[in-house]
Amino acid sequence: MSHPPDEAPFPPGPPPHPLGEPLVRREGREKVTGTARYAAEHTPDGCAYAWPVPATVARGRITELDTGAALALPGVIAVLTHENAPRLAPTGDPTLALLQEDRVPHRGWYVALAVADTLEAARDAAEAVHVSYATEPHDVTLTADHPRLYVPAEVYGGPGARERGDFDAAFAAAPATVDVTYTVPPEHNHPMEPHAATAQWTHGHLTVHDSSQGATRVREDLAGLFKLGQDQITVRSEHVGGGFGSKGTPRPQVVLAAMAARHTGRPVKLALPRRHLPAVVGHRAPTLHRVRLGAGPDGVLTALAHEVVTHTSTVAEFVEQAAMPARMMYTSPHSRTVHRLAALDVPTPSWMRAPGEAPGMYALESALDELAVVLDLDPIDLRIRNEPGTEPDTGRPFSSRHLVDCLRAGAARFGWSARDPRPAVRRRGDLLLGTGVAAATYPVQISATDAEAHAAADGTFRVRVNATDIGTGARTVLTQIAAAALGAPVDRVRVEIGSSDLPSAVLAGGSTGTASWGWAVHKACTALRARLGEYRGPLPDEGVTVAEDTRRETEQPSPYSRHAFGAVFAEVQVDARTGEVRVRRLLGQYAAGHILNPRTARSQFVGGMVMGLGMALTEDSALDPVFGDFTACDLATYHVPACADVPAIEAHWLDEEDPHLNPMGSKGIGEIGIVGTAAAIGNAVRHATGVRLRDLPLTPDRILTARAVPLT
Repeated sequence: MSHPPDEAPFPPGPPPHPLGEPLVRREGREKVTGTARYAAEHTPDGCAYAWPVPATVARGRITELDTGAALALPGVIAVLTHENAPRLAPTGDPTLALLQEDRVPHRGWYVALAVADTLEAARDAAEAVHVSYATEPHDVTLTADHPRLYVPAEVYGGPGARERGDFDAAFAAAPATVDVTYTVPPEHNHPMEPHAATAQWTHGHLTVHDSSQGATRVREDLAGLFKLGQDQITVRSEHVGGGFGSKGTPRPQVVLAAMAARHTGRPVKLALPRRHLPAVVGHRAPTLHRVRLGAGPDGVLTALAHEVVTHTSTVAEFVEQAAMPARMMYTSPHSRTVHRLAALDVPTPSWMRAPGEAPGMYALESALDELAVVLDLDPIDLRIRNEPGTEPDTGRPFSSRHLVDCLRAGAARFGWSARDPRPAVRRRGDLLLGTGVAAATYPVQISATDAEAHAAADGTFRVRVNATDIGTGARTVLTQIAAAALGAPVDRVRVEIGSSDLPSAVLAGGSTGTASWGWAVHKACTALRARLGEYRGPLPDEGVTVAEDTRRETEQPSPYSRHAFGAVFAEVQVDARTGEVRVRRLLGQYAAGHILNPRTARSQFVGGMVMGLGMALTEDSALDPVFGDFTACDLATYHVPACADVPAIEAHWLDEEDPHLNPMGSKGIGEIGIVGTAAAIGNAVRHATGVRLRDLPLTPDRILTARAVPLT
C-alpha cells in the first residue's frame, strides 16, 4: 500500500539518464586483471609479517607465556603478549582490547602475536609459543530455559520486548492456532577475502590498508585506542573482497597490525587464518524461536507472538534481533515480541547478512505456512488477508508497501496457480517434488554522510566520498548518481572512495550504503551544477569544488515506516532414498524503490538468495560443549553453496516510486535477498514430503530421521 505524500520532498532534477541503466562495473577491468589491490596485497619496503596465537581453553587465565623457543627461530622479530604489547586506551568495543590482560573469555581469543621477516617464520613462531592456563568452568550451550536468560533493554531498532493488546486471551480464544518452535544454528560469514591489514607508522602518522566495510569507523576506533588525533591516521579500504557484516566494524587484524608495527618500528602485514575467523570476527548467533499464531476461520490473525532465545558473549552484548519483523509484517490486534539473551563463554556474535531478519523471517514465514495448512488456505492468500494498512506496532503509514504486488507478480512468473496444494503427491521416480513461498522484508536505513564534488577546467568531474565497495558495485552506482545530478556523461565522472582521508561516510552495512552515500553525492553534485551555472566563461585553472553533507536531512526520524519487501518462490526435490534435498528453482520478486543499476542489483538479489539456500540446506555450525570451540571452522567443514548447488535463479523487481526515501528513490538491496529464502525452501520441502522439519539446515539425516519420505 502506498501513501501519497503531502508534498514531494525531492523536487525533480536533471534527466536521470544514467540511472536505471545496467552500467558495467567501473573497476571491473582492474579486478579481472589483478591490478586491484586488496589489504594483504600492499607490501611496503621492510614489511614484516604477523601470525596470531589463539587461546586453547574456553575460559580462564594465562599463568605462563614462554616465548623463548619462538624468539630463537630464524627471522623472528618479536612476540607480543599482554606483558609487552603497547597499551591501548579503553574502548567502546571490548573485542578490540587485545593483548591487554591475562583473562581468556572464550576459546580462540588471541593471547599472543608472532612477528617475523616472512609469513612462514611468523607462523612457525606462533606455533612455538607455549601458553599455560588456569582454567575455569565454562558454558557454551544455549537452551530455551537457560538460567541466565534476560531481556535486553534495547535491541537495534526498538525495545527488547514489546506487547500490544492482550495476547494470551486472544490466543486462547482463537478458533485456529499454531504453536511451533524453530532453531537456526550458528552461521559464519566467510567472505572470500581474508580479514587482513597492513600497517605502517611514519613520523607518528599511522597508515593502514584494512579489509573493512568502513574506513571512517576504523579510523575513529584506532584514534581512540592509540590516543591519536584522527588527522594522524589514514585508513584505506579501496577494494574489499566481501564481508557480509563480518567486516562492518574494526576486527582484530587492524589493531594487532598497528600494535606490531608500533612495537617493531616496521610495517607489518597480518591476514587472519580462515580457521580463526569464527572465533574472532563475529558470527550469526544461534536462535531458538517460539511462534504462536491465532486466527479466525477467515485466516485473519487475531494473535501473534514471536519469542526468541539467543546468546551473546561475556565480552560484549550483541542481540540477534530476530523478533523485530513480527512487529511490522502482518496485522494483528494482539501481539508479543520478546528477545531473551544468555551471556555465555562464546565468541562475540555480530552482524551477518540481514541480522535479525534472516532467522526471524525463517521462523515467522514457516509458521504462517503451517497456519495455512491448518486453515486449508493458499499461503499466498493467507498473507494477503493479513496485509496491514499501517505499521501494526506504531500506526505509522508505510512510505510504500508492495508486498501483495510482489506475491502476485512472483506467483504469475513462477506458475503458482498450477500448484496442487496437497502434499507429497508429485513424484518422479525416487524424487518427491514440492513448491513453497515466503515473504521478505528489510528496513530502509539512511545515515549522515559527507561528499565533495569538483569540476575541473577540462570539463571532467571528481566526486570524493569515503564509501566502501565490498563487491556490491558501489563505485558504479555512485558514478551514475553523480552523472545524473551533474547532467554529464558517466565517462567524464571519476569517483574516489575507500579512504578515511576522503569526506566521512557511514560504513557499508545494513543496506544503507547507496541510500546514504548517494544522497550526499547527489546533494554535492546538484550544488556544484548550480554553482557552475553562475560562470559565463572558462572555469578557473583550479576548478570549482563544492562540499555538502546530509546531517540536517537525516537527523530526524522519518514519520513513515520505510521497508523494502519481496516474495521468494522455491521448487525442491527430495530424494526418497537418500534424504537429499536439491533446489530446482528459485524466484525472487522484490519491491525495493527505484533500481539504479539492474546489472549490479540483480547480482545482489541473486547473491542473497544463494546465501539463503545455504542457510536452508548446508550451512551448519555448533559449539562443542567440552572444548568450547566451533566444530565447523573452515570451508571444508562449513558448507557454503557451490556452483553445483545453485539452480536456475531469477530475480525480478517492481520499480517503486517512493518520495520519502532519498533523492534517488532507492532502498537497500544488499540483504533482502537472503530474507525469506530459507523459509520458502523449507515450505517447499514440507509440500514435497508432507512432514514439517523445523531445525535448519535441512540435511539428509534430518529428512530421514523424520521419516518424512518413504524409504522404498
